[in-house]
Amino acid sequence: MDIWNNVVLGFSVALTPFNLLLALIGVFLGTVIGVLPGIGPMTGIALLIPITFGLPPNSAIILMAGIYYGAMYGGSTTSILVNAPGESSSVVTCIDGFEMAKKGRAGPALAAAAIGSFIAGTFATVMLMVLGPAIAQFALNFGPPEYFALMLAGLTVVTSLAGRSLVKALLATTFGLAISTIGIDLQSGVSRFTFGNLEMLDGLEFLVVAIGLFALSEVITNLADMRQAVSERLSIKGGLWLTKEDWKRATPAFIRGTLSGFFVGGLAGAGAAVASFVSYGLEKSASKHKDELGHGAIEGVAGPESANNAAAGGAMIHLLCLGIPGSGTTAIMLGALLMLGLQPGPLLFQQQPDFVWGLIASMYVGNVMLLVLNLPLVGMWVKILDIPLYLLVLFIILFSFLGVYTVNNSVQDLLLMVGFGIFGYILRRLDIPAAPIILAMVLGDLMEQALRQSLIISDGSLGIFFTRPISVILLILAAVSITNPYWKQIGAFFRRMFARQTV
Repeated sequence: MDIWNNVVLGFSVALTPFNLLLALIGVFLGTVIGVLPGIGPMTGIALLIPITFGLPPNSAIILMAGIYYGAMYGGSTTSILVNAPGESSSVVTCIDGFEMAKKGRAGPALAAAAIGSFIAGTFATVMLMVLGPAIAQFALNFGPPEYFALMLAGLTVVTSLAGRSLVKALLATTFGLAISTIGIDLQSGVSRFTFGNLEMLDGLEFLVVAIGLFALSEVITNLADMRQAVSERLSIKGGLWLTKEDWKRATPAFIRGTLSGFFVGGLAGAGAAVASFVSYGLEKSASKHKDELGHGAIEGVAGPESANNAAAGGAMIHLLCLGIPGSGTTAIMLGALLMLGLQPGPLLFQQQPDFVWGLIASMYVGNVMLLVLNLPLVGMWVKILDIPLYLLVLFIILFSFLGVYTVNNSVQDLLLMVGFGIFGYILRRLDIPAAPIILAMVLGDLMEQALRQSLIISDGSLGIFFTRPISVILLILAAVSITNPYWKQIGAFFRRMFARQTV
C-alpha cells in the first residue's frame, strides 16, 4: 500500500502547474539539444545547470530529467535524417535509420524512434519504482572482473556485426582502443601519446571524434558525390507512419530493446551507448530479417532507440538509490543536486519522499509529453530532407563546429574534428566501419581500469576472470560473438563433408 501512497504523493508534486510547465520546457529543450549534432544530454544539462539554481530541488530535478529524456529522443532525429548522431547513444541509429531515410522512409523511422522511446521510457519508470533498489543491489555484485568482461562482450558483439569484413571491423576496434589511451595514465600519472601537447593530457574529446567520423565525413561524402546525394534527397516515398508490416517487425524489437536497455542501464557505468550497441547485437541475433540489418531495417531503429531510453531510466537507479552516477549525464545531475543541498542515496527515499516520487511521477508525465510533442512533428522533421543539399551541409558544418567548440572552447578540437572527418571519409571509401572505433574509444579507458584493478586484486593472475560465474558467462559470450561470422562457414563445411560421406 505504501507504494501507491508514494505514487499519489509523487503525482501531487509533478502535476502542479509550475512543475508541469518545467517538464514541458525540459522535454522541448532536450529534444532541441538532441537534434543539434554535437551537443547531447550531457553537454546540454551542463550548459543549463545555472537555470536550476533559483528553483526548488523538486522543480530543478524535474527540469533536468525532462532535458535528459528529451535529448535521448532528439539525438535520433539527426541520426536518421543526416547521419549525424546528436550523442553517443544515437550512433547505432545511424546505421539503419539513415539507410531508411535514403530509401524515402524517414517518416516510419522517426515514428519508430518516438514510439520506442515512449514504451521504453514508461517501462523504465515503472521498473525504477518497483525494482530499483533490488537491481541496484544486484549491480553491487559486479566487481572489476565482471565489468571488464561485460565491456569486452559488448565490444566483441559490435565488432563481429559491424561491416562485411571481420578483419576490417577488428582493425577499426583496435584503432579505437589505441586512441582511448591518449592522455594521463590514472595509475602512474605518466602522459601517453600526447607529444608534449598540454591540451591532449585529458585525452581526445568524444564529441570531436564522433562528429568528425560521422557528421563531417557524411558532408565530405555528399560533396564528393553531389549528384547522387541530391537525387537521393528529392522525395519522400510512402507515408509518414508505420505500416502493418512495420508494426509486425518493430514490436518484438521494442520489447527486446526495452528489456536489454534497462538491464544494461542498471549497471553503473555501462550507459545508454553500450545499451544501444547491445540491443543492435540482439537484433542481429534474434531478428527474422538479419540480412536487412545495416541496409535500412526498421528493427535497427526500434531496438537501439528503445534501449537507450530504457537505459536512461536504469541509470537513474544508481543516482537515486545509491548516490552513484550510472552515466556521464547522471554524474552532472548528481553535481547539480549536491549544489542544491541534496545528497542522493538510500536515505533520500526516507528523508525526501516528495523529491524522489515527484521525480518518478514527472518521468511518466515527461514521456507522454515527448510522444505528444514529437509524433505530430514527424512530418516537420522529414521536411529537413527537402532543404537543398548545400544549405543542409552548411547547417551540419555550423552546428558541428558550434557543438564541438562549446565543450572546451578549443581551436585544436576543431582541427582534430576536421582531421577525423577526413579520416572518416577515407574509412567509408575503404568500407571500414566507424561504429567500432566509437565504442572502443568509449569503453577503452573503462576496460583498462577494470583490467588493472582485477589484476591488482589477483596479484597479476588472469585466473580471476575464470573463477567468477558472471565473468565466465560474459567471456563465453565474447568468444561466441567474435567467432560468429565463421559459424556459418564451419557449419557449411561439415555439411559438405557429411554429404560426401553419405554419397
